[in-house]
Amino acid sequence: MIMAGGPFISIFANPFWGYWSDRLQNVKRILIFLLTGNLLATIVVFQLREYAVIFAFMLIFFFFNSPTFSQSNSLILNAIENTNYKFGAFRLWGSLGWAIIAALAGPVLSWMGLVNLWMLYGIMMLISLAFTIGLPQGRVTSKPKTERQSYWKVMLSSKLFFVFVILGILISVPNSINQTFVTLYISNLGGSNELIGWSVFLSAIFEIPVFLLFDRFLKKSARMMLGGLVIVSILFVIRWLLMSVAGGPLQVIFIQVLHCITFGGYYYIGTSLTALLIPAEYRATGQAIYALTWGGISGIIAGLFGGWMFDYLGPQTMYSICAIISVAGVAGFTFMWMKYRKQSELAAS
Repeated sequence: MIMAGGPFISIFANPFWGYWSDRLQNVKRILIFLLTGNLLATIVVFQLREYAVIFAFMLIFFFFNSPTFSQSNSLILNAIENTNYKFGAFRLWGSLGWAIIAALAGPVLSWMGLVNLWMLYGIMMLISLAFTIGLPQGRVTSKPKTERQSYWKVMLSSKLFFVFVILGILISVPNSINQTFVTLYISNLGGSNELIGWSVFLSAIFEIPVFLLFDRFLKKSARMMLGGLVIVSILFVIRWLLMSVAGGPLQVIFIQVLHCITFGGYYYIGTSLTALLIPAEYRATGQAIYALTWGGISGIIAGLFGGWMFDYLGPQTMYSICAIISVAGVAGFTFMWMKYRKQSELAAS
């Protein structure tokens, strides 16, 4: 119930904080609020002993924690606009941090004990807050041209973005199912906790060269980005088909390396496409809605239906169904790419 609360709360938290970032034109201030709320909620949770109260404060934690990714992306995009800097050069540090934590979490928890984890977490959050205070505001210099329009009208003004969000759910639901149940799958195949840690480390560390390659070769073109989404979606289908026939834990770990190009590619291209399609003054809200496709909505569906499939149909069948869902996403993105290419050619002629 606690873990299901995170995706549910993010459905409300992401648009809420995205709206205030755009309204205040100060993403840094919102990030400071989010990190402070995150820190305070965590400290309180570790002092509690009653389940109902812990559950309530975990929901508060998710309210402040879940929008951090999308808001930090907005700040990066706003800060590097009209400069030579690239998004991936900043985002790769998140992947590096994720990989380091995957490698160190087990030994650190064994040394400190779970009840003392809040102290280490608190120190890291205070360091993050100190750095955040020195960041730029992330203000968009251009004045909003659509300030009299409603929030949702602005978000739905781009049909391409609206369809992209809907199709993104088809790609993200299987990925969320895998993130939720791959550790159980490895355990069922006889894998140890150490192997599970290595699977997370390898899938995260190889995101770094992927982001750098996208920085170098991905152009700010909707046509090229849609083509990239087609390729990434096809790789997702291959990944789930391989998972459905895996015969041992080591095979699963090597297949998990594909995470760097599948989710890494979808995350990078989707973030860039959202920034391209949504007006800059509403960028934080656009990134928040995009985050719902790979976080909130897909997480809820994955928890409900993924758990049922894992228990009653088995992991092999579950991954086969994930491949079928991803095929629908491939078809949708291919149709979008072909239609957009045709429109571009007609406009050019």
